Amino acid sequence: MKDLNMKYLDSLSKQYPNIARASTEIINLQARLNLPKETEHFVSDIHGEYEQFIHILRNGSGAVRNKINDAFGNTLSIKDKKSLASLIYYPEQKIELIKQEMDKEELLDWYKVSLHRLTAVCKECSAKYTRSRLRSSLPKDFSYILEELLSENNRVVQKEEYYNEIFDTIIRIGRAKEFIVAMCQAIQKLTVTRLHVIGDIFDRGPGPHIILDYLKKHQTVDFQWGNHDVVWMGAASGQDACIANVIRLSARYNNLDVLEDGYGINLIPLASFASDVYKDDPCTIFDVHAVDEHDPGEIALNMKMHKAIAIIQFKLEGQLIRRHPEFGMDKRLLLDKIDYEKGTVRIGNKDYELLDKSFPTVDPADPYKLSAEEEALMKRLHMNFKNCEKLQEHIRYMFNNGSLYLCYNNNLLYHGCVPLDEEGNFRQVKIGDGIYSGKALYDVLEDYVRKGYYEQDDEDIHQYGKDIMWYIWSNENSPVYGKEKMATFERYYVDDKEVQVERKDHYYQLINNEEVVDRIIREFGLDPARAHIINGHMPVKKTKGESPIKCGGKVMIIDGGFSKAYRGQTGIAGYTLIYNSHGLRLVSHESFTSTEDVIENEKDVFSDTVIMEPLQRRERVGDTDNGREIREKIHDLEELLFAYRSGLLQEKE
Repeated sequence: MKDLNMKYLDSLSKQYPNIARASTEIINLQARLNLPKETEHFVSDIHGEYEQFIHILRNGSGAVRNKINDAFGNTLSIKDKKSLASLIYYPEQKIELIKQEMDKEELLDWYKVSLHRLTAVCKECSAKYTRSRLRSSLPKDFSYILEELLSENNRVVQKEEYYNEIFDTIIRIGRAKEFIVAMCQAIQKLTVTRLHVIGDIFDRGPGPHIILDYLKKHQTVDFQWGNHDVVWMGAASGQDACIANVIRLSARYNNLDVLEDGYGINLIPLASFASDVYKDDPCTIFDVHAVDEHDPGEIALNMKMHKAIAIIQFKLEGQLIRRHPEFGMDKRLLLDKIDYEKGTVRIGNKDYELLDKSFPTVDPADPYKLSAEEEALMKRLHMNFKNCEKLQEHIRYMFNNGSLYLCYNNNLLYHGCVPLDEEGNFRQVKIGDGIYSGKALYDVLEDYVRKGYYEQDDEDIHQYGKDIMWYIWSNENSPVYGKEKMATFERYYVDDKEVQVERKDHYYQLINNEEVVDRIIREFGLDPARAHIINGHMPVKKTKGESPIKCGGKVMIIDGGFSKAYRGQTGIAGYTLIYNSHGLRLVSHESFTSTEDVIENEKDVFSDTVIMEPLQRRERVGDTDNGREIREKIHDLEELLFAYRSGLLQEKE
């Protein structure tokens, strides 16, 4: 016992005050090790497409349908299975629709049939949980009765009558709707235990705030931040170049409502400034993604706002690049390469004619200086972002539950890439006073991101951390950006596809090289013989024959086009991944029509299994990271038992 940490054991004894309590917990934990592994769900590059994303969470990428099939096999018709699935996905709305379609007697029968069917599915979902774990997952209002229905009650001979009596009582006292909703939510929760969001909740789509509100209610979520997430995190931290990027992207995709209505960010000062400065400027090259029913006057104003914030962004980024020469981004300084009289810009060794030659707020002698009006506008926007309670709440949630990468159950999760040179070696990158590569590069960048948001004592470190968030958003050495440059200026102002090209990191050319992939996996402390890399960021263009499966299945890129802006390129509406006790299942999804279509017409998203990688034997909790933690706790409790039995600690009642 010399090596035992008695202080720790004394603390542990407060939770397990005697031999009986400690022994019971050891038995419970040992039993958990032999249960089937819990189900993990992987999604990536959601980009604000909240309706499709929430539906795929509700159906577990087809996992709920599989549970229905497991529960009923061929004893239930396809139509009835679709109806049951629709009920599980959207119970409140489905029940209201049923109530409109049926008379009272039919409704009572429907309630009873539905309760029986939901009980069967719920039993199928709960098979891999201990009683205590199941109890904690059930809704509190109905936990006792649900536990009774799901348990194998051997004391009851006529189980059908027993269940009918319970259901009749629930219906008679007017709690059928609430109980069905609770059962459906329990099925969703029990079907998928852990959700991994591998980057990019924000930008392009209309509902990142809706997605984050929904995820906050989910039981277990982790984030691997993407570049679009980090730029929003930078904006919430008060990094002005990040703020400008967030607003510009919202304007470009006609999503200013996300800022104004979703987060309550006041954009009236920007609208007033843009209307005044660009009142006679059609801002043609700053078109926005809009649909026909949008008001032309609103679109015209959005285009002016789009140009106004883009010019401010270029100025702020220029200031930041000059402030940090170690970022190595001097080639992105373009405002000082413009000949404002000729209307041309020099990029590399070539002059290009500008598509828009109007720069009323740019001083050619000092092009990166904000005008007095721009300075005042940014101060107001800065204050609005910093003081937006809902935005700060969402960003703190992503900080608390996220990181730039995650090693979990022998899978390596990150959004983008590991920066490589052309030989496949980890690229050496200067950050602050150090040189970093591979895992160390991820670690130092994450450390600075957290300091950029949380640091209070050292203002220099705080500011550098904020600037690093912009660096992560746009630098070629950023593992979550992974391109040679962000050609924002060129895409607006230069009609030349060659100069607009954003060359991908060598990672994406070498990702089928097993030696390179194994080196990356080992760098993060995993076993190449068993591990997978799971990442997103680069849309997989199925229409061009691209596959999300790389390096013989060791790498899976699951960005398949959740964002409507990418679906023309990808040909699908997203990839997701399910990892349960039987193995890995990569799923491709067709476009989601609407929630109403699922509820009224019972039309689910068509999902196709791209690859199934079965395990040779069914994986158990003891094989997982959670199992390792359980074994460590068992060891500690066994040491506690020894301390009790040897008299080193006294038992308490």
